Amino acid sequence: MNDDTPVIRAGRLAGSPSPYLRQHAANPVDWHPWGPGAFAEARRLDRPVFLSVGYSSCHWCHVMAHESFEDPAMAEVLNRLFVCVKVDREEHPDVDAIYMRATQLMTGHGGWPNSVWLTPDGRPWFAGTYLPPEDRGGAMGLRTLAERIDAVWRTRRPDVERQADEVTAAVRRAADPAGDPAPPAAVAAADPVAAAGAWLRGDFDAHHGGFRGAPKFPPHGELELLLDLHAATGAGEWLGMVVRTLDAMQAGGIHDAVGGGFHRYAVDTRWFLPHFEKMLSDNARLLAVYAAASVRASRPDFAATARGIAGWMLREMRAPGGGFFTALDADSPGGEGRFYLWDDRELAEALGADDHALVRRVFGAVPGGNAHDEATGRPTGLNLLHRTGGGLPEDEARIPAVMARLLRARGTRPRPALDDKILAAWNGLAIGALATAGRALGEPAWIEAAAAAGEFAWTHLRDGAGRLRRSFAAGAAHHDACLDDVAFLAAGCLDLHDAVGGEAWLDRAGDLAGDLLGRFRDRVRGGFFLTADDAAPQVARIRDPYDDALPSGNAVACLVLARLHRLTQSEVHRVMAEETLRAFDGVLRGGARGAAGLLRAWLRVSAGASARRG
Repeated sequence: MNDDTPVIRAGRLAGSPSPYLRQHAANPVDWHPWGPGAFAEARRLDRPVFLSVGYSSCHWCHVMAHESFEDPAMAEVLNRLFVCVKVDREEHPDVDAIYMRATQLMTGHGGWPNSVWLTPDGRPWFAGTYLPPEDRGGAMGLRTLAERIDAVWRTRRPDVERQADEVTAAVRRAADPAGDPAPPAAVAAADPVAAAGAWLRGDFDAHHGGFRGAPKFPPHGELELLLDLHAATGAGEWLGMVVRTLDAMQAGGIHDAVGGGFHRYAVDTRWFLPHFEKMLSDNARLLAVYAAASVRASRPDFAATARGIAGWMLREMRAPGGGFFTALDADSPGGEGRFYLWDDRELAEALGADDHALVRRVFGAVPGGNAHDEATGRPTGLNLLHRTGGGLPEDEARIPAVMARLLRARGTRPRPALDDKILAAWNGLAIGALATAGRALGEPAWIEAAAAAGEFAWTHLRDGAGRLRRSFAAGAAHHDACLDDVAFLAAGCLDLHDAVGGEAWLDRAGDLAGDLLGRFRDRVRGGFFLTADDAAPQVARIRDPYDDALPSGNAVACLVLARLHRLTQSEVHRVMAEETLRAFDGVLRGGARGAAGLLRAWLRVSAGASARRG
């Protein structure tokens, strides 16, 4: 056998704790997990690394897997030309963040699956996202692209090295976008609220709610910020944006009217057609927002939606021992979303004639179906239940029982796959949401569930030295904790302290804050890195104030420090919170667009500073 011929180790990913990696264990592609072994192999063979990053519940990740990674002919090309590495972005957010920035810089957009070609020392030099197997619509498919990338690697190595150096330098600049910190005397050099108000108004979709156009993701951070702005100013404009958005979302197909909770995002502006994955992180944040808005706006229907979210979390996402699983897949037998969609005859069989008529009136079901395929626009013949605004006055009282009957009928279907890893960061969000929403809506069982999840994390997600780990799966904790894990769990502990009192959760939040300051803090410029000082080195180290699908770890860390100061009068925590804001002063000066969490932290810290001056 030639030394350059790859030796495929059957089931290289089979023992992985990641459900996403295990989904690819039987692929003919010779996947390596992320780690030094893969890069050593690339150096030995003098080949590029083909990095594929995704997550278990991602629809387009499944499409690319079925089209390309399960095809022996495509696998032969990839195995012959590259060392192939598969990464679960939820296990390795540091890897995901670095190479998603590279893709965005090289292509102008991002998304998953993320497909990046690296030098054997990890520098990115070519990238895309979903790639069809063959050339399509004037664009190169994966097979053609792979052959051309190999040719460039073999014949134009100086160009590759130059491109890798340029992209890596750009990634490093993008990984730390804050600029120079403010002077030590300032919490922030200027009040950013006026500038933030301008972009909030400019981006708001007054007709459909939410911000900007399609695709539409639940704007968790903007909604949390708007609620805080309303609390700080009393301006009805801010609460009005929240109410319009929550109204539209709970009426849309993105909301699972039968089983509770929300899908990941909608492909249109009116929240109708979603991609059907359901994520713990999304639903935790929306639980807190719907509960808070129900009280602030006196909206019982928002409280009902919050109860639906919490019901789904406790019924379908709670692990033995009290932690919370990560996600439900977009796909199920029958295709994407089939678990959630209804043939009109299925509705008739599950319901009597009167209730079937109600579903048609209130939830838009029609004999020929109301849903369409995203890619082709063709009708599917299936119904996606959503609130149409129609119905009779007496319908509302009957809806809970009708939905319960549909939930029982749906429970007989093949279920979407469950990603059963338990993430520290996402459990921190769930703990905080259940504790705060339980207080707001008088649901002590939610607070008890939050406490059980907190105990699970404290018991099972720490190593022998007491340091937090990122993920619990297959009976053990795995991977170094990132900033989000430590900060989000600390925030959840503080929410539990607010809900149940005592010193235990406050002390645990203090311990986690000590880890933030000890291992994640940028001691030169302030703020926090995504990875700890002793983490494995990467081509870039992220220090990011901006939100994405999750709130900024820097923002949550700042909020934790400010809350600890308020609760304990600790000057260290006050000083570190103010230092964090000064570190990102340029972002705040610009109105914190894309950094709603950071502006929330500024509101809290500046309010504390005003109170001390008063």
